[in-house]
Amino acid sequence: MATSILRKKPIKDVLAQGAEDGDDRGRLRRRLGSVDLMGFGVGIVIGTGIFTLTGVEARDTAGPGVVISFAIGGVVALLAAFCYAELASSVPTAGSAYTYAYATLGELAAWIIGWDLLLEFALGAAVIARGWSGYLADLVGLPSAWFSEDGSVVNVGAMAIVVLLGVVAITGIRESARLTNVLVLVKVAVCVLVVAAGLFFVKTANLTPFIPPARQPDASEGGLARPLTQAIFGMEPSVFGFAGVLTAAAVVFFAYTGFEAVANLSEETRRPRRDLPLGLIGTLVISTVLYIGVSLVVVGMVKYTDIDAGAPIASAFRAVGAGWAAALVSIAAVAGLTSGILVDLVAMGRIGFAVSRDGLIPPAIAKIHPRFGTPYRITAIMVVVVALLAGFVPLSALADLVSIGTLFAFVIVSVAVPILRRTRPELKRPFRVPFSPVLPIVSALACLYLMTNLSMETWLRFLVWMVLGGIIYFGYGRRRNRLARREQAAESGAAGADPERAGSESTDPEPTTAG
Repeated sequence: MATSILRKKPIKDVLAQGAEDGDDRGRLRRRLGSVDLMGFGVGIVIGTGIFTLTGVEARDTAGPGVVISFAIGGVVALLAAFCYAELASSVPTAGSAYTYAYATLGELAAWIIGWDLLLEFALGAAVIARGWSGYLADLVGLPSAWFSEDGSVVNVGAMAIVVLLGVVAITGIRESARLTNVLVLVKVAVCVLVVAAGLFFVKTANLTPFIPPARQPDASEGGLARPLTQAIFGMEPSVFGFAGVLTAAAVVFFAYTGFEAVANLSEETRRPRRDLPLGLIGTLVISTVLYIGVSLVVVGMVKYTDIDAGAPIASAFRAVGAGWAAALVSIAAVAGLTSGILVDLVAMGRIGFAVSRDGLIPPAIAKIHPRFGTPYRITAIMVVVVALLAGFVPLSALADLVSIGTLFAFVIVSVAVPILRRTRPELKRPFRVPFSPVLPIVSALACLYLMTNLSMETWLRFLVWMVLGGIIYFGYGRRRNRLARREQAAESGAAGADPERAGSESTDPEPTTAG
């Protein structure tokens, strides 16, 4: 068992699956450029985080210091993006962190990270869908019984948008890219307008003190809701102060989750070795600048104690008498959340495609649509799962799971960079992380530290999900995946079967069911 869970996927197999030439059967189609990748990246990053988390964390945890929290989150995400850029440009194939882990850390680590990524994107899409439903209801006056987060038993609006965008995701990657780029242009333009207009209403008094002094939290914020660091080191529970800024940084990191979806599009990028680094790093730079600017304007327009946690930006403009800007913000929120859901659905399809193609889940799920060129079966399955979650489960308490899942993936990717440089020094690397292995190690440690600032209940939920994934792996994937079948074929050949046939099967870059 120890040998099987540590077996690694040969790099030549990874490169063969993502080859730019040859037979298209079982492969995704290359239709995206660097602008498309940045569109997808900004489309998923700028969304729920800026439209909701800004108000919640400013009011309850960090005060105006939430601006520093967004900056810290952006720096940590950028460090991880450098690591993603090196791996994605060197090994351009679907699956991103899952595939990198398979090639460097072994099969069990790959399964864990693939399972973790499915959690991240599924919950992220469901949370965003419920937020989208609420914003739309507020914008056009829809009935709260079917669209409100608090007032509905079944959130019909959330389910409807997931199904609609699921159809777009299945129809084709190019169609998804076009819709995403349009929505991104709308919300980026409005975010720039928010910063430009909001600067005229910023008051210095609202920014003082920039980091409010630490204080004891309310009684309801104790217990499992405490950050893990406070529980481990026996620290007194507190909010605000610099500890509050760090806690808020771990939470608002949710706002940066999803940029790694760009790496999942490696196999559909026309020139992945050039365009992937541009797409990844460009996404983070644009998003971080906008986040810092918008959060600074919000806490400067309204005293942090008076911020509306539900719609912080729109309510801030209403408070200063700029109702026209509030309406534009609501429109941008709807556009931003729409693109976020779409990119999540696209990313889940690609991750599931990579895991299924390797046989860790049934290979038939990796079927590529003959006309659309998309992994339609796994995408359809995930659309159903997300629609049910979005319709029936209030996910506000589970939003932190998206952060912990993403940070865990970033740790794996950061560790994979120096390992792959040592084990495969001859591999062509169009983009190289500067100051390796120092920067990847700093990236991994920074992600781990932010993880420890999340609550204990988040850690417990994460562990439950990982245990469930372990049951699936040891019950199915460990014995039935492609590498396991190769080993069985090789053993059969050594026992008397045709060794030439066994050897050819062991180097076949594509599974017979992938197409």
